[in-house]
Amino acid sequence: MLNLPPQVIEFLRQPNPAVIAVVRPDGFPMTVATWYVWDEGRVQVNMLDSRSRLAWMKKNPKVGLTVFSDNWYTHVSLYGTVVAIEDDPGLSGIDRLAFHYTGHRYRNRKVRRVNAWIEPVGWHGWDPSGRLSSPGVEAS
Repeated sequence: MLNLPPQVIEFLRQPNPAVIAVVRPDGFPMTVATWYVWDEGRVQVNMLDSRSRLAWMKKNPKVGLTVFSDNWYTHVSLYGTVVAIEDDPGLSGIDRLAFHYTGHRYRNRKVRRVNAWIEPVGWHGWDPSGRLSSPGVEAS
């Protein structure tokens, strides 16, 4: 498990906006806004089972996730591997994310969704105060 400073974990536990990056089959990266939940050293994301990024994750499980505060200069980026992909038949996975971000369960109950679990292996952080900055990175 990646050893992160407590202030970074605290930041990742918040319902902050995030962007996930996956690798397309042609080698180009693709980024998409996403909800996520930090869960004891792993990241949970959820998507429709028909999303292209799901197929791309299965082909190449290396992904990145950048999490922003209200001020996008303050951010933490993680990179790692999708270690598990599982169906979400009762929508409990997307409900967990929806409650985290909106306080309500996911509204569309007639869709097929999938959870993906990411195990981070590295990170980079930066913010003007230096609180979330990676070791050796000075705020400017």
